[in-house]
Amino acid sequence: MAQMITLPWGKEQISMELPEKWNVKGSYEPASLPPVPDAGVEAARSLNSPIGSDKLGDRVKPGMKVALVMDDGSRPTPVRVVYPHVMAELRRGGVAEADITVVPAIGLHRGMTEDEVRGRLGIGADALLSFTNPECDNDESMLNLGTTRRGTPVWINKAVAEADCVVSIGCIEPHIIASFGGGYKNIIPGVAGRATTAHNHSLNCTSQTFNMVGQPIEGNPMRLDLEEGASMLKPPVFIVNTILNNRQEVVRIVAGDPIQAHRAGVEVSATLYGVAVPGSADIVITDSHPMDSDLRQGVKALANTVRALKPGGIIITLVRAEEGVGVFGLANSKLPFGRNALQILAPALLPLVPKLKVKGLGEEDRFFLYFALQGMRLGKMYLVAPTIPAETQSHLPFVRFWPTIEAAIDAARKAFPGKAEVIVFPSGGISYPRFA
Repeated sequence: MAQMITLPWGKEQISMELPEKWNVKGSYEPASLPPVPDAGVEAARSLNSPIGSDKLGDRVKPGMKVALVMDDGSRPTPVRVVYPHVMAELRRGGVAEADITVVPAIGLHRGMTEDEVRGRLGIGADALLSFTNPECDNDESMLNLGTTRRGTPVWINKAVAEADCVVSIGCIEPHIIASFGGGYKNIIPGVAGRATTAHNHSLNCTSQTFNMVGQPIEGNPMRLDLEEGASMLKPPVFIVNTILNNRQEVVRIVAGDPIQAHRAGVEVSATLYGVAVPGSADIVITDSHPMDSDLRQGVKALANTVRALKPGGIIITLVRAEEGVGVFGLANSKLPFGRNALQILAPALLPLVPKLKVKGLGEEDRFFLYFALQGMRLGKMYLVAPTIPAETQSHLPFVRFWPTIEAAIDAARKAFPGKAEVIVFPSGGISYPRFA
């Protein structure tokens, strides 16, 4: 008897039939923690009870220059909910609005427009504070703070490095390179120079650390390095980080010290998104939900859940990509090798990736390339992403694109005509497997 499973597909649902010989071990969702009754009240509570720090209003005084760093629109952080309460604390400490500069933590992404900044803060045109986009390739706009013990040159935007106090608004969610987002990550790579990001990301281009999603921070060299680099800042950093459930609702907000408060938030995030699974499977079916905006965000579902795949297995990833490709250099760069050649050459190419020069390939994309080559060595990676043009698909030979989920399942059935164990992740964009 055939088996039916249903997965999110944007605002709709998509159903699929699986071969009757396949054994579905389970469908694993994030924990369904309810949202707080009022996110604004929760923001005020976190600021009134900071972790490892004095209250923000007690740390500032009149005349201080404050850099207000916020993550950009690629993150789900409800900045407009947090912002009024941060401003209230700064005003309580006597900071004038003229002394506050908003710095979007864009990393290597494009700069934000004035309208985008206003929209993210939730304010009108007449209320916009001064703001500046960090320019990762403009050395004159950066300040060098030294070099970390792991060899990362620390270049930080001057508006942040020369402030008297830094307030960072971000979000703590599982992250393929950094274990979890949030904390000091808004500083590096958020407002850092390209050389800083390049070296920092390269630290996890190893067979032991290429997939760090949800893993303990104490064993993550890239995360520890960025925290060391960001702590070189002269001005103290105060974070306000949100933790959201799979419906993008606030379940908790932590504020205070960028290490202590962050770790408290990580505990909550791990409880939400680290789903216990009984073991690995021959076939993993995962869905980009709720990271459905574009391909770059959607492939997180593959990265987050591939650890549940047995060697030689197949992972099928549904990517809604409502806005298309997104800012994804790897998808816009044509590699000189096809799928078969990459499969053969992967072991030899992996050590070269950190320094590989390919037109249009950025630092984050170089890490994605390393991850993709490691993934090819593990098993077959199938993608169902109907909004992605054929030309873009040809730039990503690590994965096999299928026009429909039925076609992908049929190909997997031919590879596993008999019995096969299957694990399903309906919210693969934010959840990851945790083995007992």
